[in-house]
Amino acid sequence: MEDIFFKINCIQALKKAPNNAQYSADGILANPGFKIIKIPKNPINDIQNFLKTDTPKLWTETANVRLPELLIDHANCELKAASTALSFIYRYSPRDDLCYRMSRIAREELRHFEQVKALMKKRSISFEYVKASRYAKSLRECVRNNEPFKLMDSLIVAAIIEARSCERFFYLMDTLPDEISKFYGDLVLSESRHFKVYLGFASNENKKSKLDFELKLDELLDKEAEIISLPDKIFGFHSGPILAD
Repeated sequence: MEDIFFKINCIQALKKAPNNAQYSADGILANPGFKIIKIPKNPINDIQNFLKTDTPKLWTETANVRLPELLIDHANCELKAASTALSFIYRYSPRDDLCYRMSRIAREELRHFEQVKALMKKRSISFEYVKASRYAKSLRECVRNNEPFKLMDSLIVAAIIEARSCERFFYLMDTLPDEISKFYGDLVLSESRHFKVYLGFASNENKKSKLDFELKLDELLDKEAEIISLPDKIFGFHSGPILAD
């Protein structure tokens, strides 16, 4: 799968390159005007090293045969991701640096929602509202209510959700229809960026206020690994393996 990911990103980089660009062995495209075009590196290794467990194989197999449900829940996830970014703006409006990055993430997540809706429309799949999953609820229950811990914990939870989404897009991108596969390949890159933004802000909160960042991160990653491994009755983008009927 990593070879497929690399090929997708090479193609994307080449499309943006000038006609006289040259490819070099160190992973860049260079042209006579000294403009350098970097081919995106595969971020999945960092994501897999961050998460404490892989997505169960049974979940991936289920996703491949339940595409309408996958896309419906995916569309809902994009809306919820935009809402999460906006909630940071509402709660922490004096923080210009945080608000700027959250605004950009919210806009990107809404664009992803539109793209998923377009894929659904082509397949005559109607959008339906899906309530928050056990996955998200269980992680947010671990967020402390008092500041500055609440902000740091919420940022860590957002980073973990983005990391898991990135990993699942990666596993699905070479098994789904071509159009969805390419889209999911793009999402691997964007979710990886969002993951780094959220985790970076959480780490900065720790540096400013001398909080328990590493302990809380470890606790939440343990919790996430437990949740993602437990069987679920309802299939969703962040569900565990589905119990047989």
